Amino acid sequence: MSAPGIEKPATRTGWLATLNGRYHRVALTSFMVIVIAHWAEHIAQAVQLWALGWTAAESRGVLGIPFPWLIKSEYLHYGYAIIMLIGLFLLRPGFTGRSRTWWSIALGIQFWHHIEHFLLLLQAQLGTPFFGQAVNTSLLQLVVPRVELHLFYNTIVFIPMVVAMVLHLRPSRAEAAMMTCGCAPIRQFA
Repeated sequence: MSAPGIEKPATRTGWLATLNGRYHRVALTSFMVIVIAHWAEHIAQAVQLWALGWTAAESRGVLGIPFPWLIKSEYLHYGYAIIMLIGLFLLRPGFTGRSRTWWSIALGIQFWHHIEHFLLLLQAQLGTPFFGQAVNTSLLQLVVPRVELHLFYNTIVFIPMVVAMVLHLRPSRAEAAMMTCGCAPIRQFA
C-alpha cells in the first residue's frame, strides 16, 4: 500500500530501470557535473558583462574566450538544451514524491527552454531571423536581452533540480519506501 500522494513506480526491467535503479546516483552525479559546468559558463559570462564591464560580444564565458565560435553556435546551444531535456526525462522515473514533483517542474521549464533554442536553431538553419529582428531571436528575447534571458532560464531550471536532489537524498519514510535506487543514505529520513 502506498502513502497518500506518493506514486509507486511501476516494476520495470531494461536499461531505463537499471539507470533509475542501480545506476541512478552515478547518472545523477554525471548529469549534474554537465549542468554545473554549463551553469559556470553562464556565471562567467555574467561576471564578464556586469562586473568587468565587458560588452555582450566580449562576454563569452570561459570556453568562448579561446573558442569564440562556440558562443555563436546555435547547434551547440540547442545540443545542450536537448541533452538537458533528455537527461531530465530519462532520470525522472528514479524520483518519488516531493522530489519527483520538483524534478518534473525542472523538466517542464526545460521543455520551454528547449523550444526557445529550437527557434534559434531554426532561424540559423534558414538564415532568416524571425519576428522582424536583425539577428536570431527567441520569443522571450523580444522583451529580455539574450544573455540575461538564458541566465534566467538556466537559473529557473537549476533551482527546482537542486530542490529535487535534496529531497531525493533526504526522503520521507513513505518516499524512501517507493524508491527504486540507493541514492538516499540508509535510515536518513526527513
